[in-house]
Amino acid sequence: MRLNHLLWLAALAGATPLAAADVAHPAVVELYQSQGCSSCPPADAVLNGIADRPDVLALSFAVTYWDDLGWKDTFAAPAFTQRQWDFARAGGRGSVATPQVIVNGRGVLTGNRRADVDAAIAQFDRGLSGPSLTIADRSVSVGAGHGPATLWLVRYDPRTIAVPIRAGENGGRTIPHRNIVRQLVKLGLWNGRPVRFAIPASSPALRSAVLLQAGTGGPIIASGRL
Repeated sequence: MRLNHLLWLAALAGATPLAAADVAHPAVVELYQSQGCSSCPPADAVLNGIADRPDVLALSFAVTYWDDLGWKDTFAAPAFTQRQWDFARAGGRGSVATPQVIVNGRGVLTGNRRADVDAAIAQFDRGLSGPSLTIADRSVSVGAGHGPATLWLVRYDPRTIAVPIRAGENGGRTIPHRNIVRQLVKLGLWNGRPVRFAIPASSPALRSAVLLQAGTGGPIIASGRL
């Protein structure tokens, strides 16, 4: 899918100024993929290539709907499949696919070309319109703004994990993954007034980030790393 086929979630997102993504306001790039999908390794490689960008929060979500087709994904979880479907329904799409990249909850593309993903990060930048996020070791405070929205806690593994695939479409290949999401936790709802959320303890092997998301499957309006 070329960039001119990106799908806007325009009714939810609205227009925002460009090029606001930085270390404090990283662009959220979510890849939906499966180890059983022969089309996914190029998109995996693209996500791996942007995983160290300080202005990007790159997250790899392994979905379950390939698990009965020859190889059960070692990282997949129903919650990740549900999240992809929430995006699809919010955007008026009747199906999901792998690979699929969603940028800031606003733009959708296949994600198997680095140039397209880089362009989408710029095109679907959310600007500086979201509320402030103040992050401490065990809490995150959301400032005033226009709610409601859901605050999600994401735990992901930053290592490069090479997975040998022994069956299915990718049988015989070893696929490297980075920033594999291991947990997705709903911390609570934000109604536009300042509020503080506690962050539960986690394994030191995982990194954490928070996403403030409008609606169910709507745009990401703020994000930050813990």
